[in-house]
Order: sequence, then structure tokens, then C-alpha cells
Amino acid sequence: MRANEVAADTVANDLVAADIVASDTGASFDLDHADSLDLLRRQTSVLELISAGTPLAEVLTCVAVALEELIEGSRCSILLLDPATATLHHGAAPSLPIAYSARIDGLPVGPQEGSCGAAAYLGTPVVAADIRVDARWQRFRDVATPHGMRSCWSSPIQGRTGIVGTFAVYHDHPHRPPLRERRLVDRFTHLASVAIDHAGLFGALAESEDRFRRAFEDNAVGMVLAGVDGRMVRVNRALRDMLGRTESQLLGCPLDEVVRPTAGTAGQLERLARDRAGSVHYEAVHYEAVARHTDGRTIDLAVAASVVSGADGVPVNLSVNLLDITQRRAAERERRARREAEVARAAAEAASRAKSEFVAALNHELRTPLQAITGFTELLRTLDLPPDRRQAALKHIDAATEHVLSMADDLLDIAKIEAGALPIRVEPVELCGLLDEVLALLAPLAAAHDVILRPPVLGSPVLANTAPAGPGTVCADRRRLRQVLINLVTNGVRYNRAGGWVEVGAKESGASTVTVAVRDSGRGIPAEMMSRLFTPFDRLGAECSAEPGAGLGLVVARALTQAMGGTLEIRNAAEAGTTAEITLPAASLG
Repeated sequence: MRANEVAADTVANDLVAADIVASDTGASFDLDHADSLDLLRRQTSVLELISAGTPLAEVLTCVAVALEELIEGSRCSILLLDPATATLHHGAAPSLPIAYSARIDGLPVGPQEGSCGAAAYLGTPVVAADIRVDARWQRFRDVATPHGMRSCWSSPIQGRTGIVGTFAVYHDHPHRPPLRERRLVDRFTHLASVAIDHAGLFGALAESEDRFRRAFEDNAVGMVLAGVDGRMVRVNRALRDMLGRTESQLLGCPLDEVVRPTAGTAGQLERLARDRAGSVHYEAVHYEAVARHTDGRTIDLAVAASVVSGADGVPVNLSVNLLDITQRRAAERERRARREAEVARAAAEAASRAKSEFVAALNHELRTPLQAITGFTELLRTLDLPPDRRQAALKHIDAATEHVLSMADDLLDIAKIEAGALPIRVEPVELCGLLDEVLALLAPLAAAHDVILRPPVLGSPVLANTAPAGPGTVCADRRRLRQVLINLVTNGVRYNRAGGWVEVGAKESGASTVTVAVRDSGRGIPAEMMSRLFTPFDRLGAECSAEPGAGLGLVVARALTQAMGGTLEIRNAAEAGTTAEITLPAASLG
């Protein structure tokens, strides 16, 4: 038994060597005139089937039959390679027994897998002149011989991407193919490769077309295929349902007439298809539009459009997706309305609380001086006081009355500012004279508190970036600016320390603004209280001191500054004290 296997292996090796020699010899062999004409006629028939889109199985059967007619006594088989599993499967075998074709369907690719499996594995023709002794047929000998097959030679079919199958020729007796048969098989193997490649491309195209058709027609999003002129050439069911229109009502209509872009997004389709030279990289455009249903409803749409180019790169169509966002927009409007209502309600509640707090604070601030006025008046009416005590009582009444009047003036100013009714007369105001006037006015108060009023010293932050020509002129209401400066300097004096100082100066803070700074050496404002600076009647703990006040000064100062087109900022100095900065538009005197 072992000797037979060795002999079979030797025969097989000899056959492979003979295959190579025969192939080389056949390179110079050509078919005679009759064979060439017959081959041309049969090739033409096969190519006509391919061009007509005939199923691959029929085309391959025609190829196999044609070769069987040209090679007497032959039976042909074409197997197709499945690259995923590396197995060969039935393609065409018009003359082979059905049982045999079924047994070799799924044949593995390998060097010992018969002629076809070995040919696909090696990539070269494989000839088994006698199946009974060929080692490559050991596993399949009992399958072939009962059907009278004694020889088989197989050629790999080379496609565009590599080996795509095998072409086998069987005989019922030991047989080695002469050069004529080899040349015929070469031609028909090439013809089979053309048919297989075409079927692959055609199948992929058909599959792609079917996927597109299903994705287009069955998509839940409205879809349009339009010409480069924007006229609709194809619409899907979702769009027809969305608009309540039939296909005939939509085809041929300009898309922008049916789906109107919202303000600011018109002309997107025209821009997308403007350049048809094929040299532009086209990107999708996204915009919003509105459409009207046949029942009168307005539909909000999100539109995405892109260019479909032909084989030459020139735009041939526009692909447009239309998503109904009507409910989304309605939900957004509802959420926005709810937020606005919540904000308005919160603002109203805050205003109500602020009003209550304001009234309570106002009641407190008015009650104290009014009680003083009432008490001292009652004292003067009921008692015969000595002149000095009578004079002291009158001074207390005057001070309380002045406090009430000052508070009333401040409250009136705030009310007028909030109502936009405060008269503001903006004019060029020369700062040097105004600052000197304020400092002279408050000099007695500073002396009483042992505080020095001075211009900024060299190196002071107030002088930083000061222009050589001085602070210049600002656009402001002189009387109101004087009121603001008096308030700030007074605060700097009252809440300072004995032996302290208050600096007042101005500097150009930009090409069109001037900043007036009031800086003091006091104890400063605690960081946790900075957020309460402009709260009416909040004196930040100073109500426990001997200094008079109602907690309205800074509120009025900032409101007046803003009414003049400026800003007021309060910050703690880095080393100590507080700095107040008023920034106002610079006046042009040219």
C-alpha cells in the first residue's frame, strides 16, 4: 500500500513538471482559423448575455457548454471562490452528475484538495491525468470514479481582485490536455473571469441601488432628489405624507417654492450647486425652512442638502433631507415661555420683598428723626427751658429735619432716575475747578475728623497713567457730578481714622474716558459686605457708629453716575482703605 502511495506521489510530481513544460510550450501555439471563428462566435454570444444582464449562473453555463462543444468528450465545471471561508462553490456544471456537483460544493482550497482546490491554492493550472493515481485526489477518488471521471485539469480564474474561481475540464479516460485545449481553456477562463467580475460589479450596483431605494422610500425623514436647478425629480413617501401632497403635485416643482427657507438662510441650494465645473469640494449645507401642509398647518423643517456628483465629478443632483421639527420648536417655545414666566414671577416676588424691606427700612429711618423732632418740640412747648438748653433742642430739631429732608431728596432722586424723569443736563465739565470746589467745601468736615484732604501723591494709584496735561474735561451734569463727589469724599472722611487722609484726583483711563478716583486711608470694607454696597438703607454696620446717614448715598451716587453715561466702582485698596472710581466720557473741546 505504501509503495502505491509513493508511486502516486512520483506520478503527481511528474505531472506538475509536465504541466509547466506544456504551459511554456503552449505560449507560441495559436488556434487555427476554424477554431478562431468558432471561438469568436461563442465569445460574442457570451458577451451579449453579459451585456443584457443575464444571471451569472446562465452565463457560466453558456461558457461551459461552449467549451464542451469545442473539446470532444469533455465535461466542464466552474467553481466560485468564497474568500471569506476559502472554499469553492458550484457555479456551473451542465454535464456533470448532480450528485457529484453536490459532493464537491464547498471544496476547501489547499494543495491536496483535488485539481480545483490545488489550482485555487497554487494560482496555476493543475493537471490530474489519471485521478486514480494522483495524490491530490486521494480524498475525492471514491467520489469521482463512480461517475466515470478519470482525468481532471483545472485552471484558476483570475479576476480584478485576485483568484475568483476555477475552471475544470473532466474526461472519462486518462487524459493530458494538448496545446489546443489549453489555449481554448485560457480563452474561456478569461471569459468566465469577465462574467464573474461583471456580475460582482453589477450585483454590487444592484444591491447599492436597492439599498438606496429602500433607504430613500422607507425613510421616516422626508427626502428629495432634485436637479441642480433645484426642481424635484424624486420624493419619498415621508415627504408626501408630511406635506399632504401626491408625487405628481411635487415632481418638477422648485424645492424652494414648496419648502421656503427662513430669514437669513435663503439661497442655500443655489449656492450649493452654483459651481458645476467639478473642481470644487462640495460640503453639505444645513438651514431651517418652513412648509405649508394642504390643511393649512405650518411645518417647521431642518434641511440638510448635499451634492450628488456624476462619474466626471460634475454635480448631477441635489440630495435633500427634511426633518419635521414643528413639535420640537413648539416645545422650545413652551419651555422658553415657562422660563420667562418663572423669571417674571421671581422678579415680581423679589420686587415685592424689596418693596416690603424698603418700606420697613424707610419706616425705621423716618421714625428716628421724627421722634426726635416730636420729643424736642414737646419739650419746648411744655417746659420753660433755659436759653442754652432751648438752643440745643432747636439744633436737634434742625438736624433731624435736615436728615428727613436729605432722605426725601435722595428718595426722590432715586424714584426719578428709575422712572427716567430725572433732568440731566450733560455738558463739558472742567474737572480741576470742580475738584478744588469740592475739597474746599468739605475742608471743615475733614478738619473736624482730623483727616487731610489732598491731591494724589507721587506714585499713588490715582496718578497712574495720568496724562501730562492733566485730567481734562468730562461730559456730565456739573451739579449732579458735584453731588456724587461730595457724597464719596464725605464717606471717605467720616469713615476714616484720626490722622488719616483722602486723595482726590483724575486720570485719563482710555482714549475716550476719564476716571475720577477718591481714595482714603480708612479701615476699608469687609469683603463679605462688598455685595451689599448699593443696597438701600444698608449702612454695612455703620448704624452703630456716631456718624449720621441713611444708607442711600452710594445708591444715589451710582444711579446719578449711570444717568450721566458713566460707571461707579468701589473696591478695597491693596494696602488699606477704600477707592471709589467714577469713569465718565471725555469731552472733546476741539
